[in-house]
Amino acid sequence: MHLVADAFILSVRQHGEHGAVARALTRMDGVQPGYVRGGRSRQLRPVLQPGNVVRAEWRARTEDQLAGLTLELVASRAAVHGQPLAAAALEWVTALTAAALPEAQPYPRVFDALGGVLDAIEAAPAARGWAAGLVRYELLVLAELGFGLDLQRCVVTGAVDALVYVSPRSGGAVTQVAASGYEDRLLPLPGFLREGGTADWPAIIDGLRLTGHFLARDLLIGRAADTLAARERLVERLKRAVA
Repeated sequence: MHLVADAFILSVRQHGEHGAVARALTRMDGVQPGYVRGGRSRQLRPVLQPGNVVRAEWRARTEDQLAGLTLELVASRAAVHGQPLAAAALEWVTALTAAALPEAQPYPRVFDALGGVLDAIEAAPAARGWAAGLVRYELLVLAELGFGLDLQRCVVTGAVDALVYVSPRSGGAVTQVAASGYEDRLLPLPGFLREGGTADWPAIIDGLRLTGHFLARDLLIGRAADTLAARERLVERLKRAVA
């Protein structure tokens, strides 16, 4: 096995006394793990930061062997880690991607969207420029892994207008009329997820509530459920920032 590609660092854990195992997302070969010799060294720790872009080379004698990984830093996002809100967002999107995507499966749309979200977080640490994009990224991850929501027509009537709720069971949109009497059992559907454009903070919080329900129910279950702690920290920071 020999692979060379640009990649986003998603997660890093120590391995042995001096090494580390990193998981990185490539555009055409998906998530790839690799052992980084000396990964805990002063030289490599700044490279092995989630969100960084690296030129990575994996080598293994067999497909079943954990590949050795060498790295060259292409773009560092070290400055983001000094901004609490932006750092929490970066931690969450990389943790979600690492936990949700199976290894060695190509997800080029996820790769491109992750790059866009990370760029937006870096450009606007205060969240105004990236929070809506983060919600859209969560929706994309759900869809790419087979848990997409149907936000284009009412699951009850088939109508395509006045969609303001989502069924927490089916993931289908619901009109105001069809929801009458059941509003407290449904999840609000913020307009920016259907119509695009900007979003105010109440709409963003509604969007996070919506995607969070389906991430927890359908995707981040079992051992991956621990990943939700990073999301909870981010949502609490966002709520405090806009209170």
